[in-house]
Amino acid sequence: MKRRIAREIIVQSLYQMEMNEVESGEAVEMLLEEASEENETERVISDELQLKDYVLDHVNGIWEAKPAIDDMLEHYLKGWQMSRLSRVDRQILRLAAYEMIYRDDVPAKVAVNEAIELAKHFGTEDSGKFVNGVLGKMIQDLEELKTNRS
Repeated sequence: MKRRIAREIIVQSLYQMEMNEVESGEAVEMLLEEASEENETERVISDELQLKDYVLDHVNGIWEAKPAIDDMLEHYLKGWQMSRLSRVDRQILRLAAYEMIYRDDVPAKVAVNEAIELAKHFGTEDSGKFVNGVLGKMIQDLEELKTNRS
């Protein structure tokens, strides 16, 4: 299973959940079905069950921790509010913050780099720089954030 593909589906699932108010299972199922049918990006999904489990685990974890993650992110969004961010940037920042603070299986620098790539792929021209700036500030306080996570 490629984590890049999983991250793309996680971001898209979170987007669907926020935009259309669907449950995590429905969002993930729909996106996996689309990926296997259309395969416009020529993705190779070798272990769909493992991918689905990984994506659902992350999506549910992010959604459950969303209030705490959003509070943390607000602190690093100098001059911005979460509600004013594009939906895509918001989901990418949530995913990266979750991986950095709540997961031990992803090095923080990998989470940041992956978030920047996702922002460049899904976001606007400036999304990559914006995401890098926010997460770059967070990574400086990472140990404290991990200690104080709720």
